[in-house]
Amino acid sequence: MKASHLDFFNIGSRLAVTFIVLLLLILGGNGFLIWQFHLAQRQTDRLSSVNHQSIAVLELQEYLLLFHQQMDELARSRDATRLIRETGQLRQKLLDQIAKARDTLAHSASDASIDPAFFSTLDGIEITLPSQLDAITNLARTDDWEAVHLRLGNELRPVETLTSTLVNNIDQSVAQEHTRVAANMRSMQRRILFIVPATAIATFLCATLFGWAITRRIVELRLEERVSERTRIARELHDTLLQGIISVSMQLHIAEEKLPEDSAARPLFMRSLQLIQEIIEDGRNALRGFRSVDSDLEDLERALSRIPQDLDTHGTADFRVVVEGASRVLRPLVRDEVYSIVREAIANAFRHSRAKTIEVVVEYAPRELRLSVRDNGCGIDPGVLQRGRDGHWGLAGMRERAERIDAKLRLLSSGASGTEVDLRVPGRIAFESGSLPRTSKSVIKL
Repeated sequence: MKASHLDFFNIGSRLAVTFIVLLLLILGGNGFLIWQFHLAQRQTDRLSSVNHQSIAVLELQEYLLLFHQQMDELARSRDATRLIRETGQLRQKLLDQIAKARDTLAHSASDASIDPAFFSTLDGIEITLPSQLDAITNLARTDDWEAVHLRLGNELRPVETLTSTLVNNIDQSVAQEHTRVAANMRSMQRRILFIVPATAIATFLCATLFGWAITRRIVELRLEERVSERTRIARELHDTLLQGIISVSMQLHIAEEKLPEDSAARPLFMRSLQLIQEIIEDGRNALRGFRSVDSDLEDLERALSRIPQDLDTHGTADFRVVVEGASRVLRPLVRDEVYSIVREAIANAFRHSRAKTIEVVVEYAPRELRLSVRDNGCGIDPGVLQRGRDGHWGLAGMRERAERIDAKLRLLSSGASGTEVDLRVPGRIAFESGSLPRTSKSVIKL
């Protein structure tokens, strides 16, 4: 993959850090939300286990009461054969109910609190129940029904009382667990109500930032393509049209030298050669504005300092370039547009202002690039300042170029103080992302 292709993914260090922070915020918010749902699930499981435990104890208590009631009915019937037969069935049902209670506890949540007395009660019933029932059936065989009634009261009622106490304790535990779970759920609800909007906002910001970064990068690539295309066209115009005109000029020079001194065609040849020379000069100037600055490594101020030499001003005015602030790398297209605007302003000052001093100030401010072209000449006519000269497009072209790079162009002129052209380009447009200061304040004189 070429370096130009890899550069497509370069969105700047600050933008990348911001994007990573927002992405981590989104992931953290989603993770926190998942954790809250996990806690809510644990609370629900815990409450469900406590409820199942309470139901199991209540069912056991209910069956113990039913068991005692049925045993009392058998004792009142004074039928030993029936009592012996049905006591075995009742005992088996009670043991099944105890096994069901144990199974319920075995499937309870691991962090659910289980009253230890519950297990001891179940163990006590399982251990003492067979011997108690055997003693009752033996008394029934001897027809000692008074002893049977007494035995039932002495043996089963303490178990019922213990179970009832256990039920009350579990009811209190369930009530406390309900209160604790409700408080935890309200707390989780508040946290979720906060984190969900925050995550949504972070997601929106992240998507907006990502879209803006991609759009910005696409615009930068398009600007770079425009620079490359302009450079290619300028090179082709120079290699074809301009070189062809120069060849024609050379042929006309050869033909003019062969004409007799008194030839009537000589003035026409001289005028044609002068016009061709002006065309060549205008073409070269146009190519300088159309083509990118000579080198990516060349500072804007260095390129501006050579403009009087390109215009062949012959030192008609004192010219200097002042650099304020630490210079930074400019975007290629912005640099070319700024160069063309300032070049036009300098050319106008040399050609029309009759100034003695022309100064260009290049200021690298933290948030903008500012350039000023000042002269102490005769100023510009207000009508020309507003509408431009007939047949000339210099001022209009400067304004159009400034609009293309979202810059602010201001022209101030008076006969007493001269003319000032002020150009301001926002830093986010002018400077390359992540560019570092390279130089300090300097003055370049011509």
